[in-house]
This record gives sequence, structure tokens and C-alpha cells, in this order.
Amino acid sequence: MKKKVLAAIIIAAGILTGCGDEQLENPIITPPPPVSMTTSAPVSTPEATAEPQATEEPTLGDGMKANGENHPIVERKIVDGKMQSYLTGEWKDAKVVQRRNMAVMINNIVQSLPQYGISKASIIYEAPVEGRITRLMGLFEDYDDLDHIGSVRSARDYYLYEAMAYDSIYCNWGLARPWVEEVINSDRIDNISTPLEGIYNGANNTYDRISRPGYANEHTGYLFIDGYKKDVALKGYATEYTDRFVQAFTFADEGYIATYDKYPSATKIYPGGTQSNSGGYGKNNPCFTYNPDDRLYYRTQFGQNHIDEMNGEQLTVTNVVFKICHGEKKVDDPNYDYLGFGVHGTGDAYVFTNGKVIKGTWRRDGDYDPNLFFDENGNEIIFNQGKTWICCIWKEYLQHMSYE
Repeated sequence: MKKKVLAAIIIAAGILTGCGDEQLENPIITPPPPVSMTTSAPVSTPEATAEPQATEEPTLGDGMKANGENHPIVERKIVDGKMQSYLTGEWKDAKVVQRRNMAVMINNIVQSLPQYGISKASIIYEAPVEGRITRLMGLFEDYDDLDHIGSVRSARDYYLYEAMAYDSIYCNWGLARPWVEEVINSDRIDNISTPLEGIYNGANNTYDRISRPGYANEHTGYLFIDGYKKDVALKGYATEYTDRFVQAFTFADEGYIATYDKYPSATKIYPGGTQSNSGGYGKNNPCFTYNPDDRLYYRTQFGQNHIDEMNGEQLTVTNVVFKICHGEKKVDDPNYDYLGFGVHGTGDAYVFTNGKVIKGTWRRDGDYDPNLFFDENGNEIIFNQGKTWICCIWKEYLQHMSYE
């Protein structure tokens, strides 16, 4: 795999074939000096006359060791057919870990719920789209035991650019024209798109509708795994990660928890605050509530538990990230609300893990560079193993964000 780098690009939303979106002008961003991407723990130099001292990390109640922020995964190896995932850090079948993930656009308005299969996503992105609703993009690597995922909706360019950071195969039903059209039809991103207007080389086997009495037609489109695999083969896409892929995050190593003991606690997290507002999260009012017993954040929205229809279970993640981005409307027209997000460059970030909040910054230098997160001292933030939920938040609406 390549070394980690960072990135800078600006994205948006536009008029879609069924929904709308736009695109941002790229502001000129001067990135800070390069940072070292070494993920090994810091090494102190003992006095010349002193013997090196072995330090035993405190052990937590379940046998895990604390201070995992100082013990990241450094090298991935295949052991008994398994390997630590680039997306979660967990041990999984090596073939799954090395296989390119698919980034699926998922409907998230109340009239479309519940979603099916979303709990299998390793990483979930959430961002506002026109109308100040939110849409999700799930990155799936574990999908062999799934039949379908959805309901699936249309592309927005800022999701496309985020998918590029993970070498994903991007999956969507519809697009926001004209802002998505040029990118999605180029060779910049492999995609499996429904063959609608604005898509020049659509996929004919991946998508179909499922009868949902009482639901509008736009909430009945699903991605079917067998059809997806067939279309990937027909298009000749690489099925394993290409040489431009870098791991998603740096995770604490096996047996360790990144405890971040010196950081403030945050056990209830609100991307859009607790009241209705126009910042993009004010309609679904998502909240993540931390449970110290299993070290997971439980997701609610629209005043109720966020459930996967597949298993009836509430969605949980190990890490939550607020990525604060420049945002703007792409069309100066009160009848349209197509949005744009700057998802390259640098900005403020809040990383929530183990019931703590680490305030810092994110950096991303180019389309195929990863999102990197640093604390206020410039040290890379180490994530705990498990699923991650990333909320892109306009910095212009940052005042609505809250945690306690």
C-alpha cells in the first residue's frame, strides 16, 4: 500500500435525474507542512547510563489494555487466512479485507425508513442534501451474506469525492446534474450506476425494485449483490484494492483500547444540536449515545432508534467523527437548495471514541488521499477498532452541533 497523504477538493450537489444537486468553486487552500505518517508508538531515548524500562499498560475490566492511542496497528499480516481490516481494524477473512469496498448511496428521509442491510456497513458517511435532509453513504466490505441493500438513491459529488479516498466502487440510482455528470462518467472513479439520463455506461443487473405497499416509488429501489458482482465483472473493474488505496484510519492494535483518559467525556452527541434548524441535521435530529458497557455509540434519529430492517437491531458504531467543511448553496435561487461541501483541504474535526471527545483537525490533500485526523498537538488520532460514522457539517452551521 502507498504511504498516507492528504487531500484537497471541493464538492457539491446539483440537479438530479429525480433529485437535485450542484457544485462548488475550488477555493485556493495552502496546506500546512507535510506531517509524518509513521504510525508506530513514540519512542523515548533513555539516559546513556540507564537501562530501558518496560512499561506495563493498565488493564481494563474486560482484559483489554488501556492507552491504545500509543499502540496502533503498524503492519498488517495474514494469519490463518485472516487479516485486520483497513476500514475497521478488526480481524476478518483476508479476501474480504483485500476486496474493494462498495460505497452505496442510501435513502435517509423518514418516509423511506427502515433501511435494509445498513448495519453491515463498515463506515457510514452522512451529509445534508437539498431540502436540508441527510443522505447516507455506506462503505461495505462484508456483503457476501447480504441479498440486497437499500433503498438506494442518487449521487452527489461530495459523496463521490469521499468515496475516492477509500478506492470504493461507487453505487447510485440517479445523479445530480450537471455537477455529478462529468465526474461520474470519467475514469476518475469506478461506479455501478443505474442506466438513467446523464449516465453514459450504466449497469443493467445491479438494481431492481422491491414492492413496499404504502411507500412512494422512489423509496423502492435496491442494490442486489449478485447483480452487483456481475456488473463489476462485465465492466472489468479491479476487485481488489488498487495501488492508490491507503487504509481508512489508523486503529489501536489488537488487545488495546484508545482510552484518551486526559480528554473530556462526551456521551451524547448531536451533529445538528437538539432543536430544529436549517443546518442540515435539524430535520432528522440524529443523536449518538455512548454505552460504556460495550463501548459503542447507539444511533437515534427522528426521535426513535435507528433500526436496520434486516435484523431489527439499532445501529451502533465504535467511532463518531464530525468533519467540519466549508459549504455553500450552488444555485442562487430560493426554489433550489443544492448544496456543496469542501471535503478536501483542511478543517476542524471532532473525534468521539471510548466516550471521549478529541478536538483537532482533518486534512486531505487529493482525490485518492485519505482523510487524516490530528489532535490539537498535531498527533494523528488513533481510532478504536470497529465501525465509524462520519458526519460532514457545514462550518457555517457549526453552532448547532453539540455534545454532553
